[in-house]
Amino acid sequence: MPTINLQRVHGNFGFAASDENGHTINMDSSPESGGENFGVRPMQMLLMGVAGCSAIDVITILKKQRQDIKDYKMVVNGDREAGKEPSLWKNVNIEFHLYGDIDPDKAARAVDLSVNKYCSVAATLELAGAEIKTQVFVHPAQ
Repeated sequence: MPTINLQRVHGNFGFAASDENGHTINMDSSPESGGENFGVRPMQMLLMGVAGCSAIDVITILKKQRQDIKDYKMVVNGDREAGKEPSLWKNVNIEFHLYGDIDPDKAARAVDLSVNKYCSVAATLELAGAEIKTQVFVHPAQ
């Protein structure tokens, strides 16, 4: 079972969270809430999580299809519910930028499989009511 340890290390809300393998991420609250920009906001970590989860899926699927991926980038943004506590992600937009000799139809299918079937973070966000929209861009190798 994965174990996360969290310790306050900076100011009021600057925390270091680490996993059982010693990987650490700094977190903080927003300056409006008393934070000091020491680290990532916890809700932003969810968007980072969906990006990482889906990236692993997409690259794995495309490699199995012998697609030549030279580079890979994503842009993820979202809107949270206004005036609610807790304020959940309402809309999440994900841009997939793939570079290399990649069939655009295979790229689009890999993204669809990831977001709608394999990525546990995407499924978690959707169960919480978020609508996830994707765009796929295939570029020549840089």
